[in-house]
Amino acid sequence: MRDPRVPWGARHLSSGAVLVVTGLSKRYGTVVALDDVSFGVERGQTVGFLGPNGAGKTTTMRAIMGLVALDAGSVAWDGAPIGESVRRRVGYMPAERGMYQRMRVRDHLVYYARISGQDSTSAARAADVWLERLGLAERAGDTVQSLSSGNQQRVQLALALLNEPELLVLDEPFSGLDPVAVEVLSGILREQVAAGAALLLSSHQLDLVSDVASQVVIVDHGRVVLRGDVAELQAASTVRYVDVQFAKPTEWRPEGAATAVAGDARRHRVAVRVDADPVALLGDAQRQGDVVSWSFAPPDLSEVFLDAVGRRAVEGADGDAVVHGADGRAGR
Repeated sequence: MRDPRVPWGARHLSSGAVLVVTGLSKRYGTVVALDDVSFGVERGQTVGFLGPNGAGKTTTMRAIMGLVALDAGSVAWDGAPIGESVRRRVGYMPAERGMYQRMRVRDHLVYYARISGQDSTSAARAADVWLERLGLAERAGDTVQSLSSGNQQRVQLALALLNEPELLVLDEPFSGLDPVAVEVLSGILREQVAAGAALLLSSHQLDLVSDVASQVVIVDHGRVVLRGDVAELQAASTVRYVDVQFAKPTEWRPEGAATAVAGDARRHRVAVRVDADPVALLGDAQRQGDVVSWSFAPPDLSEVFLDAVGRRAVEGADGDAVVHGADGRAGR
């Protein structure tokens, strides 16, 4: 079985992928923004597109939308290059807001729907639906510039969803949203994916990504360093995390090769080897004090991400992936 920790090249793309990104490369002078980036997204699938600042996420998303002139590589939808007719079926939300600030919210949505191909009746209906769904109905007559940052983010989301898109490309969609709005958006994204949309989602809020994405692609310095099924990546880790909460302040450090990660007087979190005995660890904790809660689990997505970032995957001469240290390439 394939090791899910090994990054995939283009030859590993799923045969079911409808969005296929192959070998994207882009330089800005001496800066390498993208270096042979390849991945795919299937219909009815959410892929979390992750990386630190400057990793190449936004450049990749702009390339998918035809907003970046690539040095090499291609982007295809359903086996054909993405053209204007396909882009009309793409819901794109950039990280930078590009709305008409003095336009009224509803007028903005109707205008965008019209230039995206809808007739006036359909455009008005779609605008009203998404204003209601995203909690903006009462602000429909307000100008965009009068809205809070969070509500402007909701308008951008509405713009991306107006045309019942087959593909959603969302760059930091949760930014600036309160917990209620985050829950609403997460539910809407699940609905879109359940209806067959392909979703490429970038966010630094990895707990939210793990709630909606089944697959992740992690980039760093313009290269894909890790990709695969989230559960498989977690299970493949050589580390497990033990979380213990005691009834009273208790000093606890299990015997053996364990590294303290975090904690306070009552709560302790330690990293142990994957082959550690959880029963023995629990017994050791119970000998130190009354245990209120206990868990033994693989790393969460944030920990998988932190482990991956900074590593570099390159193709060896025999085609096998080799992981080595960062080589100084920079992305945007």
